[in-house]
Amino acid sequence: MNTLGRVFSDYLEEPFDERIARGEITGVKINKSKRTLNLYVSFSQYIERKTIFNAEEKIKKTGLNLMGANINPRFINDNFKAEYFPDMVEALKRHIPRINGTFANAEAECDDERKVITIELKHGGKALLDSCNFDREFSKLVQTEFSQHFDIEYKGVLEMDAENEVYIQEQQHAQETIKREAETKAAQFYIEEEENRNKVHEKKVKEKAVENPTIEIREGDDLTPGIVTSTIRPLYGRVIKGKIVPIRTLAADTGRTVVWGDVFGFEKKTTKSGDKNIITINITDYTGSTTVKVFNSIKDCEVLDSISKNATIVVAGSMEYDKYAGEIVLNADSIGTVSKKEVVDNAETKRVELHMHTNMSSMDGVSSAEEIVKRAAKWGHKAVAITDHGVAQAFPEAMNTVEALNKSGNDIKVIYGTEAYFIDDLVNSVVGNRDEPLNGTFICFDIETTGLSAARDKITEIGAVKVVNGEIVDEFNTFANPEMPIPAKITELTGITDAMVADAPSQEEAVRSFLEFCDGNVLVAHNAGFDTSFIRAACNNMGEAFDYTYIDTVAISRAVLKDIKNCKLDTVAKYLRLGDFNHHRACDDAMILAKIFVSLCSRLEADYNITHVCDINTKINGGDFKKLKPYHQIILVKNKTGLKNLYKLISMAHLTYFYKTPRIPKSELIKHREGLLIGSACEAGQLMRAIIEGKSIGEQKEIASFYDFLEIQPTGNNMFMVRDGMVNSVEDLQNFNKAVVKLGKELNKPVVATCDVHFLDPHDSEYRKILQFSKGFTDADNQAPLYFRTTAEMLKEFSYLGEKKAYEVVVENTNKIADMIERVRPIPEGNFPPFIEGAEEQLTSITWQRAKDKYGDPLPDIVKERLDKELNSITKYGFSVLYMTAQKLVADSEAHGYLVGSRGSVGSSFVATMSGISEVNPLCPHYVCPKCKHSEFITDGSVGSGFDLPPKNCPNCGEEMHRDGHEIPFETFLGFKGDKVPDIDLNFSGEYQSFSHRYTEELFGKDNVFKAGTIATVADKTALAYVRKYEEEKGIAFHKAEQARLAIGCTGIKRTTGQHPGGMVVVPKGMEVYDFCPVQHPANDMKSDNITTHFDFHSIHDTICKLDELGHDVPTIYHYLEEFTGISVMDVSMSDPEVMSLFTSTKALGVTPEDIDSQTGTFSLPEVGTHFVRNMLVESQPKTFSDLLQVSGLSHGTDVWIGNAADLIHNGTCTISEVIGTRDSIMTYLMHKGLEPGMAFKIMEIVRKGKATKLLTEEHFNAMKEHNVPQWYIDSCMKIKYMFPKAHAAAYMIATLRLGWYKVHKPVEYYAAYFTVRNDGFDGETVIKGRQAVLNKMQLIKNKGKEASMKEQAELPMLQIINEMLARGIEVLPIDIYKSKAKRFVIEDGKIRLPFCVLSGVGMAAAESLEECGEKEKYLSVEEMLRITKVSKSVIETLRAVGALKDLPESSQMSLF
Repeated sequence: MNTLGRVFSDYLEEPFDERIARGEITGVKINKSKRTLNLYVSFSQYIERKTIFNAEEKIKKTGLNLMGANINPRFINDNFKAEYFPDMVEALKRHIPRINGTFANAEAECDDERKVITIELKHGGKALLDSCNFDREFSKLVQTEFSQHFDIEYKGVLEMDAENEVYIQEQQHAQETIKREAETKAAQFYIEEEENRNKVHEKKVKEKAVENPTIEIREGDDLTPGIVTSTIRPLYGRVIKGKIVPIRTLAADTGRTVVWGDVFGFEKKTTKSGDKNIITINITDYTGSTTVKVFNSIKDCEVLDSISKNATIVVAGSMEYDKYAGEIVLNADSIGTVSKKEVVDNAETKRVELHMHTNMSSMDGVSSAEEIVKRAAKWGHKAVAITDHGVAQAFPEAMNTVEALNKSGNDIKVIYGTEAYFIDDLVNSVVGNRDEPLNGTFICFDIETTGLSAARDKITEIGAVKVVNGEIVDEFNTFANPEMPIPAKITELTGITDAMVADAPSQEEAVRSFLEFCDGNVLVAHNAGFDTSFIRAACNNMGEAFDYTYIDTVAISRAVLKDIKNCKLDTVAKYLRLGDFNHHRACDDAMILAKIFVSLCSRLEADYNITHVCDINTKINGGDFKKLKPYHQIILVKNKTGLKNLYKLISMAHLTYFYKTPRIPKSELIKHREGLLIGSACEAGQLMRAIIEGKSIGEQKEIASFYDFLEIQPTGNNMFMVRDGMVNSVEDLQNFNKAVVKLGKELNKPVVATCDVHFLDPHDSEYRKILQFSKGFTDADNQAPLYFRTTAEMLKEFSYLGEKKAYEVVVENTNKIADMIERVRPIPEGNFPPFIEGAEEQLTSITWQRAKDKYGDPLPDIVKERLDKELNSITKYGFSVLYMTAQKLVADSEAHGYLVGSRGSVGSSFVATMSGISEVNPLCPHYVCPKCKHSEFITDGSVGSGFDLPPKNCPNCGEEMHRDGHEIPFETFLGFKGDKVPDIDLNFSGEYQSFSHRYTEELFGKDNVFKAGTIATVADKTALAYVRKYEEEKGIAFHKAEQARLAIGCTGIKRTTGQHPGGMVVVPKGMEVYDFCPVQHPANDMKSDNITTHFDFHSIHDTICKLDELGHDVPTIYHYLEEFTGISVMDVSMSDPEVMSLFTSTKALGVTPEDIDSQTGTFSLPEVGTHFVRNMLVESQPKTFSDLLQVSGLSHGTDVWIGNAADLIHNGTCTISEVIGTRDSIMTYLMHKGLEPGMAFKIMEIVRKGKATKLLTEEHFNAMKEHNVPQWYIDSCMKIKYMFPKAHAAAYMIATLRLGWYKVHKPVEYYAAYFTVRNDGFDGETVIKGRQAVLNKMQLIKNKGKEASMKEQAELPMLQIINEMLARGIEVLPIDIYKSKAKRFVIEDGKIRLPFCVLSGVGMAAAESLEECGEKEKYLSVEEMLRITKVSKSVIETLRAVGALKDLPESSQMSLF
């Protein structure tokens, strides 16, 4: 028996503890590279960790030269006991250091019956434990060491509240302790400093002289950012002294320390006592991240308000476990500011980067176009290229950035391009001039090699077969001694070992014998370029010419076998049903190749009338683009012609040639090459692949001659070849680049050195690592150095070419290419609306006529002035066609029986109201007589909405006057100058939306109308999930701050594309979409009929017309309400008191709050039916329509209700009518206070965008105060992050009031219409059982709380509406196989009949079949019903379960007795 004592006794300086010595070794694992030893040891009883750890140290100190030793114990005669828990936690701390401190004073209980270990936490931290999977890890440890399985449960204080008094006291105590320690250390420091003042002073002078604030070549420690320590300045606390350590080294036992970091998170909270701040700052030094905490008085913390995101700070303090954060944090006693070392490019003439990826290279590039262009400008580069993988989606951002830089005096130029996925569809199947009839003589051959490069690797086997007249007549086979070791991977693939070739002829002898066998005949190979490159290399070594004609069966297969998946040898053999063979042995591959060739020759003759070799290239070409190998290729835009050609190529690649990637065929590139420069790209480019694979110089030159410039890149980019054994050394990679340089010289083509940039700085590779790992890349941790390099860095990288040549490829040639390229704008400047003949005249005519019809002729001054103002702007800036387009779409929809609702700010335009586009009247509140047109306008701001005016009869004719107007300024729609491109959003019925889209195509032509494209990027939660997946898979645990940093770095990166739900983009006649952008299918779905803009529609919003034709339920509900009641939606009252009461009471519904579990009667009404808004209604108690506008605005804004308006209402400062509810109300309120309109507009714009804290100036504050704007109003402005437009709120609330009127006065019709349109989640089976069943299910879901499933949570709102309906006494009729409809809820004698679709498992197709067949005939039996309706048996069983088949016999058969 091998015990620890027996094995190690001779090596130990002092013996093991006796219990350790008796441990039996059951397994050993040795890691030679890391020099670590893992021992698996069985002990008879439990041994505490301290003793085990001590034994490990003794083993480590033996003469075995170990870097580490681990004893993995198993206790074979012992069971787990609760008292072992604290000791075993120490074992896990070695693997999960973050749990340190979590179990302070924790207690464990062990329930052997339930097999549960219950841990009582005293200081919180469960969230931290969950993030580390502690329960799983501890359970696994117990299982390993005791062979017992226990589940882990927690109790006690699971999380600490930041407001918890105990926590606050502990924080205060910790801060005081840190402060005392700091003061003690500071005092000691200053004593020592006084004693050594002269010496220290001299040292500082020397350090300052040496310390360089800039870096031009990043290497070693400078690969990660650093700071200039001489710039440290105190901000909070004392002057910071001491050695700065990397954040990655911080641990719970670090104690007092000093770190530096860039700030990426800042949060300030005030304790309930109101006199203390808890400030949390997340920082990173790019070796890791941590959280800094400061707990102090509000006054002392004020200086920290100056810290902003991206600021750089130095922090001194102590590492401690924070119970609230569930993490170790740095409790700071001192914080200072500091400057970072700056990366600069000081070259006199700077390079130009011509190969650059942004975050629009899907899940690959990390940095934004803005960041890249700004960095190039900062370094003084004259130009920079944007070349994302297959797309141009970063162009708009790059354009906006460079134009802003140019305006500020920086003359940088953006070169627009793409890294295309290039396919050579012009590759010849036959190379050489010899002709031969297909029934002639051919040599079909295959080789096995030591690798992929004919320049470095050698042949190990040649197999060949002679084919004459379609028959195999002879064979040849030989091994070849490569005179080099055969790599293990090759042996694994081919089965050929070093021993098998040891006595074989040399490569030259084998090839000579093979050529004798060939005897000048035409050769045939599968991927012939590869096989012939090795034969040619051998011939070159022998000093003999290789001038054979050869045929490539890969190219022929691609062209002839149209539906084959790929053209690998075994795939082709299987496709042609040629039987199994021993793949990757030359002799067997040659034999199967001969059979393939004979079969292909038959097809060539039969299908293409090809009888001779010379006909093959002329009669077949390229074949299925999906089977062609894609290469990378750089395409740069020289001028406007080139830009349009690039857009066409990208569009073709996405619409016609998309297969896994958007591919550009060589044939199309040649047609559209004008105005473009073509570069050879990276190692995945056609030229570099030819060099790596050792193709002949002739082939390399043929490939290179197609390009305008050739490209080489740093060797670090291709180090994967060394790691994977594709090449032997970095020198091989340098030789590849030298080969490109040589080709450039011989062909007189410029060679440029590029970085293939995927991220700005070396440390940004961490983000790409996370992204690539999420996509399944196994080598994601081995990130290539694809960062943006300075001129000096690139000159150093390519110094092996010689100083002169390095300067030529790095500087001269990149500038030469940049100088060949004109400045182009990827999106044309200006606005290009579609054309409708006479649009201006039509709009003016319609608007004035309808205004006169409503307000009389002559028009009141206030109406005339508003119309003049708006029409002047609309016609001046060419927006008439946009209005008329919307007007025609609305008119067409209404003509088909579907009203249209407006959204957004279009309701701010009175012209939109008068032309029928919007139902919102933006004039100030007013009365107007429908008979004599007398009108009265309230202009003093005393009334918020015309709907709130009391009823009034016309003083002239006695007719009751209409009430309207919501006081919305036109400026919020088209800007203060009226020159902002209008965004007209319309809500069409979902049932009519597709017709609306088709009508748009009729108006402007199908070729001119496209769907508005969208770009989906990685969101915050998704990014965090990527980081956590990486942690889990790698078995590591990041600090929460590091998790957050990595997640931030992964956000905003393109994942996929899509389409706007209703956005239509219209290209004006006489222009092509390629004048603006490329096009594609959404999400590159080749089955989709939709074609979208390639750019996100926001990028071209102000350039070409975008129509928002959204599908919405409300217009559809209107449609059914009018059908069911015969009452027009336009005729219902907007000032009905009973309808208004719904927002504060349930009385109008005839139910109590207890009946429906709600204080309001707003279930099912748009915008006011959710739990959140119902609570807002209860708190704010709106009494008027203008109050409802406030509620709507507040419910859609950001930081406007909670912590803002809600508090103001709650503490009695103001009412719902007075708070800031919508963006427009800011402008009108300030104007009523007396502020000049321009300033009122400016303040509104600043506040609504959440920029008040940054952009409101003293001038603005003084103007408001001078005009008696209350301080609470100003304070409220400062908190707002986003404000909702009043016109949008008005449109929503008008719809709410309209539907509310039907709900109160026509309840049966209302619920029938509502459920006809919105029945997702309608539980028909439960409803049929009655109201109590509905209440029971609601209670069941509520009882589950957060444990309720997503489906159940979605069902609850629907059940609430159903309960309300039933509580009002409205009866529901069950499913009837003859009376029920597919989807429509039918009214029968004041009751509502359920449709088939409300039954689970009954899809719409089945429901429609049941309706159609039930209307035609009566069924004799269930059997016949099943046959006629063709529904599934499960549908029949569902109908049976709800009693719909109770009167129907099972069978049509008659029984005879």
